[in-house]
Amino acid sequence: MTKRSDIRAAVERGLSRRRRRDRLVRRLGLGAILLGLGFLAFMFFSIIGMGYSAFWQTRIQLPVELDPAAIDPERTHDPAVLRNADYAGLIKQALRKRFPQIKKRKEKRKLYQLVSSGAAYALQAMVLQNPALIGSTPGLWLTANDDVDVWFKHPETSGKRLNDQQKAWLEELHAKGELKKFFNLDFFRNGDSREPEQAGILGALMGSFYTILVTLGLSLPLGIAAAVYLEEFAPKNRWTDFIEVNINNLAAVPSIVFGLLGLAVFINFFGLPRSAPLVGGLVLTLMTLPTIIIASRAALKSVPPSIREAALGVGASRMQTLFHHVLPLAMPGMLTGTIIGMAQALGETAPLLMIGMVAFIVDVPRGILDPATVLPVQIHLWADSPERAFLEKTAAAIMVLLAFLVLMNLAAIWLRRKFEKRW
Repeated sequence: MTKRSDIRAAVERGLSRRRRRDRLVRRLGLGAILLGLGFLAFMFFSIIGMGYSAFWQTRIQLPVELDPAAIDPERTHDPAVLRNADYAGLIKQALRKRFPQIKKRKEKRKLYQLVSSGAAYALQAMVLQNPALIGSTPGLWLTANDDVDVWFKHPETSGKRLNDQQKAWLEELHAKGELKKFFNLDFFRNGDSREPEQAGILGALMGSFYTILVTLGLSLPLGIAAAVYLEEFAPKNRWTDFIEVNINNLAAVPSIVFGLLGLAVFINFFGLPRSAPLVGGLVLTLMTLPTIIIASRAALKSVPPSIREAALGVGASRMQTLFHHVLPLAMPGMLTGTIIGMAQALGETAPLLMIGMVAFIVDVPRGILDPATVLPVQIHLWADSPERAFLEKTAAAIMVLLAFLVLMNLAAIWLRRKFEKRW
């Protein structure tokens, strides 16, 4: 009985130690997950806290007299004449009428700085669109300068670039309801600009769209074709083993290497235009092909051999078996791998910097050969800008990029769950 009790006690001690180790491992795993989620939540809250204000824009209401003598003296409504009118002078005149007590030239210059330089172009576009406004004095909400915008949104932490007199003018405007925040549509419909209050992401969004379009159009058929050949038709020998090893290695190559390859081959050798979505799409195709090939091969391997054997057994050819049975079953996995590859390409910066897509592009691209930049590179450019207003635009652009990445990953999960068959 003593030996049995000793053995039982030793077993219970061993089980107790095993359970303690199991609990420790579970707690460490749970702690690691919670720590990761905490860092992720901190990152999201930091980005949102810095960037949410960029979706609002400060505007100043001024009654601008659209004097026919200054805009269209001959009343011809000729677009060339209307385009060359001094709209900035009309806005300055409206500011002087709003603050008639200001007489000194230095004070007038400070007053003029409250309104964005882009307000004149907005007024020009409005008159060109509706010449019937000439001769009226509409109360227009004009875009404020970036310093005014930052001060109005964060008065407790900014405003160092505004003097006390300018702040007093702004407080007077605010008290009379002539200084307000509006939803910042310009952030989504403008291209890049040197002036923070005029800068938008439309050019970068269109550049990303054209670049991803080229990448998808090339990488999807090439990746699926390569995976189908390697998995279904290629003989198993040293050459195919060599190709498979190199595909796996290419998936781990730093992305900047593909940028150097694109610079040497597509630009220097073939002479394709720099900063074009076509070249960016070609470079990103090279980068995403290994990911798509590996995911597509895994999807093909997941199809049970009995499907192929049954199709061949009833007289189907190898091509009929592939296109009518194997590919439809493997396609959800292939699409999932493709979407993940596209999400990776959408967030890339380094390879695109090497082919010149870091250039300052104001115009919105209209095709794959026009100069363009992409959203991650736009974020990189704004992050290097010294103005405080570009800081919140950087965070807002990151929010937009993250939203696209989340949507693409959710689409991948939805496709897999909707079409995947379990065997």
